[in-house]
Amino acid sequence: MTATPAPRPTTAAPPPVSERAPALHSPAGFTFRPVDPRADAALLHRWVTHPKAVFWLMADANPYDVERAYADIAQAPHQDAFVGLSDGRPAFLMERYDPARVELAGLYPAEPGDVGMHFLVAPAEQPVHGFTRAVIRAVMTELFADPATRRVVVEPDVRNTAVHALNRTVGFEPAARITTPHKEALLSFCTRAQFEATR
Repeated sequence: MTATPAPRPTTAAPPPVSERAPALHSPAGFTFRPVDPRADAALLHRWVTHPKAVFWLMADANPYDVERAYADIAQAPHQDAFVGLSDGRPAFLMERYDPARVELAGLYPAEPGDVGMHFLVAPAEQPVHGFTRAVIRAVMTELFADPATRRVVVEPDVRNTAVHALNRTVGFEPAARITTPHKEALLSFCTRAQFEATR
């Protein structure tokens, strides 16, 4: 998850992601806690290597690879990873990053207040109707709980049509098709006002 640094913006940039304290509480019984790379490695390995997580791009990872990847994120100044809990049980993964500095650095015109996001819902033996939509709403609520967040930025694989449709339910609008080091992506944005309009 590395990228060529982008030129510094002329306007004041928001503080590094790691300096933005998460609210840690979202609606409908969802809470967030930071990923513990060592303790969570086995759990996250099951999630990211599941066939439904093909677009997470870690299908061939082993538990050590997962631990190392999230240890790198934990030490990075512009990235964070959280385990999302549903009624106290691990249920999804959220990554938050500064798109002007990692992942999308140099690939789009970043604006102050932009926050990048990835999320992954854990595989379930008995899927609950509407759960994934509830998760993305909790994720967006968490990100916009920080007053510095003005716009959420995502870059799902262009083939991931299910996520494109899900993103639209919380206000995302596609902006451009871009080429990243790992995929062809559909760059999409959601402002605070766009998200609030879907509530």
